[in-house]
Amino acid sequence: MIEIIPNWHPIFVHFTVALLSVAAGLYLLSVVVSNAQLKQQWRIVARWNLWLGMAITVLTVLTGWYAYSTVLHDEPSHLAMTDHRNWAQLTASLFLLATVWSIIRHRAGKEASALLLSLLLVAMVALGSTAWRGGEVVYRYGLGVKSLPNTGKHGHIAGEFEHGHGNDEDDNHHAMAEKTAPEPSMPLTDEIQTNTKTETHNHHDDAEPHAH
Repeated sequence: MIEIIPNWHPIFVHFTVALLSVAAGLYLLSVVVSNAQLKQQWRIVARWNLWLGMAITVLTVLTGWYAYSTVLHDEPSHLAMTDHRNWAQLTASLFLLATVWSIIRHRAGKEASALLLSLLLVAMVALGSTAWRGGEVVYRYGLGVKSLPNTGKHGHIAGEFEHGHGNDEDDNHHAMAEKTAPEPSMPLTDEIQTNTKTETHNHHDDAEPHAH
């Protein structure tokens, strides 16, 4: 199997967020639209997104439990991870209830009720909170991250991304040496030539290579 860092949870969770958000959003927007044909189309699309999103969510929850049980962490990140897990359980339960309710009403030939729409609104808020906490777990606490980039010598200059490699530093030293050296037409004594070579050689020794 292809190795995914930390596992398959980050893949499935994006489908969960996208499908369930679209489902809840279209259900709620169908209330305010006046066109009957458009209202019916939106609710059909919302139903399919809700059902497919809930099916994907089962895999999201399972892989999330696996990540919770296996990823390396410390005490602060454990608290953040547990908070994310608790919100995920609440969110999945709300959408599961909404999905079952939607299937029952659809089989009975009924449209979504006001209670179902209210449940979807609450579930969508919970989904946003869960997604936010999931992002915090990764981007604030670094859970599941294999390595962090060494950004000490990277910067943006004039809108262009410049890499600070050791070879670039050598080139800069050469350029500085050329600017400060006398004009070629001026005669150089042996002592000046020796000092210039020594200074340039020391610049090479002082240059520190940059490693990613």
